Amino acid sequence: MKESATSGASVEKTKAGFLLRIQKGDSLRYRDAQLDDYSRLPRAEFPHHSLRLNLSARASAKSTLGTWGFGIWNDPFGLSLGFGGHPFRLPALPNAAWFFYASQESFLSFRGGFDTPPQLPANGFIAQTFRSPKFHPLLLLAGLAFPFSRKKTRSLLSRVINEDSAPISMDVTQWHSYSLQWSKTRVVWEVDNIPVFESPVSPHPPLGVIIWIDNQFASFTPDGKISAGILPNEDSWLEVRDIEIKSS
Repeated sequence: MKESATSGASVEKTKAGFLLRIQKGDSLRYRDAQLDDYSRLPRAEFPHHSLRLNLSARASAKSTLGTWGFGIWNDPFGLSLGFGGHPFRLPALPNAAWFFYASQESFLSFRGGFDTPPQLPANGFIAQTFRSPKFHPLLLLAGLAFPFSRKKTRSLLSRVINEDSAPISMDVTQWHSYSLQWSKTRVVWEVDNIPVFESPVSPHPPLGVIIWIDNQFASFTPDGKISAGILPNEDSWLEVRDIEIKSS
């Protein structure tokens, strides 16, 4: 796993794992501490097509400003033009499965709107999965609709991006063991060896593992409001240990 941290953040090795920390700060600077196994690879060469991710974790507080979590994704919002040794990578539709925490400023779900089924959990501590194609004809309509109706754009995206999620009620400040099992046909989330959620919505490979904490938010609400940015935060950390990745 590669360690990385922005200014105002750090990744410290511990006896059995890592302590990811972001320092107290204002909303003028993005702070991110993370571990991953894909950052130097083109998206098509991400290392995993199925896996089981096991680890133990605890967070500094039950509620923090920003996001944190661990799981797998295709880094859909990453943009790299290939400079500085980084691979060329354009934004993409999301494929991900993770244990995910987001403060209430975020709304990371495309379900729910004026002509779509009821929404899924979009913030708090959740088990979440996204499955998206590389391209879908409705994306053209979404692009055309965006300048005129963000509600319609969101509704069209909800037909392209398949997702599923469930809230997880627990004290994240205490040590717990977590397991994410991803195969071609399903994803299973376990906490302390007890299944807490299972979904047939399995993200398209290849994907990379990510463990992180940051102070950002992103939101696209059912009423069409889009917002994203950086939040002022207190000292916050995510500690992980006993990381085990079994890829197949």
